[in-house]
Order: sequence, then structure tokens, then C-alpha cells
Amino acid sequence: MNRRSFIVAAAVCAAFRNDALERVQAAAPPASRPSEEVARDEDFWFQVRHAFTIDRGLINLNNGGVSPAPRVVQDAMNRYLTMQNMNPVYYMWRILDPQVEGVRRELAKDFGCDTEEIAITRNASEALEICQQGLDFKPGDEVVTTNQDYPRMITTWEQRVKRDGIVLKMIEFPAPPPGMDDLAERFEKAITPKTRAILVSHITNRTGQIFPVQRICRMARARGIETIVDGAHSYAHFPFKRDDLDCDYFGTSLHKWLLAPIGTGMLYVRKEKIAKLWPMMGAEERLREDIRKFEQIGTHPAANRLAIGEALTFHQSIGVERKVARLRYLRERWSRRLEQLPGVRSLTPDDPEQAAGLGLLAVNGIEATDLSGYLFQKHKIVVTTVKIEGEFPYQGIRITPNIYTTLGEIDALCEGVEQAVRRGV
Repeated sequence: MNRRSFIVAAAVCAAFRNDALERVQAAAPPASRPSEEVARDEDFWFQVRHAFTIDRGLINLNNGGVSPAPRVVQDAMNRYLTMQNMNPVYYMWRILDPQVEGVRRELAKDFGCDTEEIAITRNASEALEICQQGLDFKPGDEVVTTNQDYPRMITTWEQRVKRDGIVLKMIEFPAPPPGMDDLAERFEKAITPKTRAILVSHITNRTGQIFPVQRICRMARARGIETIVDGAHSYAHFPFKRDDLDCDYFGTSLHKWLLAPIGTGMLYVRKEKIAKLWPMMGAEERLREDIRKFEQIGTHPAANRLAIGEALTFHQSIGVERKVARLRYLRERWSRRLEQLPGVRSLTPDDPEQAAGLGLLAVNGIEATDLSGYLFQKHKIVVTTVKIEGEFPYQGIRITPNIYTTLGEIDALCEGVEQAVRRGV
């Protein structure tokens, strides 16, 4: 390719990416077409992939950690960054910050709650720790979670054990469990008259197991117990609304499945709970019943939060039902192929009510950390490892593709694991 041809090709490529959102919308199949059918429509997902600026030299199958944002979100954030930098005390505080209310409104509408119940945070950990640190407990009060919850959330409870003398009870369960009823019953058996709060993952970051959250929350409410739902991996991953959970508090990251800028999250607090929940950082008394008291973190950029709006528009243009159908299709592609190998099994349920796009693969005889290292060194495939000890120990590699992932990349993962099983690592 000569210099002129290269410049023309680059310009065409840039133009293609700049109108990627419009192309995705134009390519979207009719609403009447089943999502499971769209999940296999490679022409549609080709258009979606080109909305991203991806380094294809690496195969990123750890989107559960943090996912890249589409180009339209990056452009929006850069636009807001440029604007606020022209004169921050004016453009950031007087022009851009007030526009965050529009983002709050749209997030609330998508989640299915009142606008005054949504706070914009920096990630799921911050959102959840506001609840964990903000609830009033006295010595001897019990909180219940599982040993497979996110480590930072367990660490936060352990700090309250040391600081306030509360009792932390961690439920153990096999992977995969016998079913949703088994999970609900384990929580119910852990409850005592001293139980004050339950923290439950909507979908665990370890294996992708979905929990019967509504059943657990209603069981807790009937006993006067507060419920915190860790939705770090559920929001924008599969379809649900606030009323499908019926929880008191919900925290999520927006830089995972919503594809918003890195460092964005969301906290839902049931309106009647706002006044009694302490903010993690001090807020004026006038904000006592205001959801914005949980956003009092000092000076912070408006650009990240405003670009959430573009991420939400992109997400809705695809449709969450199509999105989860595609993610399940990708998970089933690798799990069904690799489970044919001796000593290899998925620890994620096949039942679509219990799992979506996140999955865990266990290989007997190979340490998960060794397999992860082998896949990266030999095949440039990025996964992460999980190891759980206790009554039901397991280990494996967690595989989380996203909507820009190609079938070829999934097949490359399968080939890498097959080679590891045959030849060792």
C-alpha cells in the first residue's frame, strides 16, 4: 500500500468508526426477530465490533474486570474533558456538573426507580462500601454473605468486625449449586434473631452463578433485615429492573457491562432508607435525605459521568435481550466444546436462569494460575483465575467475553486449552 492509499484507507476507517452508533442502529434486526437468532447473526455483530477501538494483538477475555468503551463513549468523554479544561471553575462547575442530573434521570429510568434514588459513584466497590460502612450496627449484630463474594466486600465486613464487634457469617455453596432453591435455603438457614443485614451477589464474579435475589430480599424484609445487592456483574449484562430485585440497596460498576468510562458506578438506595444511611464522606445536614449526599467526594471530573449517557444510549441501541443472548451464545460455544475434553468441566450452570455470559472453566491436573499464564504467554489470551477454599473448594479460569469478541477469538481460546490438556503447560 502506497502512502496515498494508506491515508485514504485510514480516513475511511476513521469515518466508519465515527458513525459506528448509527451503523449499529441501522443494522439492528427487527424487534420481532428472536434474540437467540440475532445472537448468531455475524453480520450484525460485525457492525457492533467496529464501534470499538480494540487491540486485536491480545484476546481480552477478562471483560468482567473492566471493559473497553465504544468509540462514541470515548469521543464524548474527550469532548467533555476538553471543555472542562478550558476553564474548570466555570465550565466544569457551572456548565457540565449540572448536566449530570440528566444522566441520573436516564440511569433511574433504565433501572426502573425514582431519579432521587440513584447516586453516581466511581465503581461498585464504592457504592457497596457506602452501604456497608453507612449502616448502624452494634456489637453482636450479624451480617450474612457468602465466601464467594467479591474480596473487597468481605474485607469491608471484616473491618467492621474489628471496629464494631459485629459477627460476619459466610455461607458456603458448591459450584454449580443444586439450584436456586438450594441457594435461597442456605441464606434462610443462616438467619438468626441477631441478623441485621444480608449482602448477596446478583451474579457472583467467581463462576457467574445468578442468585434468587428477589426471594432472598423478600425473605429478609419480612424479618426486618436490610438487603444489599452486589450488582457489579449484572447491570447491563442481562435484563432486570429494580422491582425484580426488591432490595434496599444496589451497587454496580458501569465500566463493565454498560461499557461506560473507567471509574464510573451507580448506587441505588430505597428512598425511605436515604436519611438513616451515613455517607462515606461527610455531607451537610441539608443533604440528609438527598441521594446526592453519597457523591460528596470533593473535586472530581464531570467528563466521566457525562459520558455515561452515551454508553447507555449505545447499550439501548443494541438491546439488553440481544446482548445477553449473544453473551450466552459465546459462553456456550467454548463450554460445550471444552467439556468434551477429559478432566475439563464448566462450573457455571447451563440453565439460562442461572447464568449469562460469565463462566468458569476447571481443568483437572493443571493449576488455574499455570493455565492462565500459559494462555497469555503462548496465545496472548487474557483470562483471570479464581480459587475458593473451604467446604466446597474449586479453582479455574474465569472467561468473560464481550459483544466485540469474535467467534475466532473464542475458538482460539478452545485451541489453547486443548493444547494445554494434550501437552501440558
